[in-house]
Amino acid sequence: MTEIQSSSPNFLAQPLGASATGNGPMSMEKAKAAAEQFEAFFLSQFLNSMSSGLEADETFGGGESEKLFKSMLNEEYAKSMSRQNGIGIADAVLREMLAMQEVER
Repeated sequence: MTEIQSSSPNFLAQPLGASATGNGPMSMEKAKAAAEQFEAFFLSQFLNSMSSGLEADETFGGGESEKLFKSMLNEEYAKSMSRQNGIGIADAVLREMLAMQEVER
């Protein structure tokens, strides 16, 4: 039987304008980190979908281990792309987060 791998993001949803402690608006550093994590998660899902139809290379033998490795490799590629300004999703998300904090005040 095939195992279903959880693909939940590594960030937690918080009410807009609230910090983790609930003492006020989110700091710029935390907002930027959350936006980058969101972009990395999106890119990881995109890369996994893009490579899902590819056949395993005969050199490495394929199998479940290669599928798991490919998923982890795509996640690391996505994190790296996001850290290096990615494709612009993090910037758009950060702008919206900051705009929502201004509305909430």
